[in-house]
Amino acid sequence: MYTYRMRIAYDGTRYRGWQKQKNTDQTIQMIIEKELSHLCESSVVISGSGRTDSGVHAFGQEASFRVKKELETERVRKELNKKLPDDIRVLAFTEAPEGFHARKSAVGKCYEYYVDLQDKADVFSRRYSYHFPRKIDVAAMREAAEYLKGIHDFSSFTDGKDIDDTVRTIEEIQIQKEKERLILTFYGDGFLYHMVRILTGTLLCVGTGQIAPEKVKEILLSKDRRQAGFPAPAKGLFLKEVYYEERG
Repeated sequence: MYTYRMRIAYDGTRYRGWQKQKNTDQTIQMIIEKELSHLCESSVVISGSGRTDSGVHAFGQEASFRVKKELETERVRKELNKKLPDDIRVLAFTEAPEGFHARKSAVGKCYEYYVDLQDKADVFSRRYSYHFPRKIDVAAMREAAEYLKGIHDFSSFTDGKDIDDTVRTIEEIQIQKEKERLILTFYGDGFLYHMVRILTGTLLCVGTGQIAPEKVKEILLSKDRRQAGFPAPAKGLFLKEVYYEERG
């Protein structure tokens, strides 16, 4: 058996997320599997590094699969991109070592969230950022973000139900303001359902004075979703990169 790895970019606007579902064919995984199976002349099941929700985008989603025959990687990548819709693109297609798995082999992920602070939403980025025309205290947000770093039980920051393990590690949170745009970058070993969006919404509540920075520590300890902020809309969220080696 041969193992292959793909790095994929997609605009998630019109899709129902990454993972294939029984009630729709509008998922990234299903569309890629269909075209890849045609090219390989056999049924192919790909495994993503993780799920992205409906409407979430990716600069660098990772996926892997196994097939019986050896593939010409560059030819398959080019042929696959000819078949895929314009909002899905395979950026890299390589053979991977035996035992590689896009999800199980991952050691970390990076997500970015974009916020448009202008009075009127930017014409060109409105589909890829959250329009939030409010005055923001970035220093307060950065102070709050410090409480979120490290190993914690993030029960307060997920909408997932019946999750056995809600402990995750956030290595770093960067908050940058570029003119009237806010960029929040999250590095961690993994993220729960809606976790990045809820973290973003909570930090925006801090930035507008609705939640005090030090209150974030109490929210963490409460393990109560009702204490945290709102989930920021999916359209502003991007899976930036998946790591298979520890960051330097």
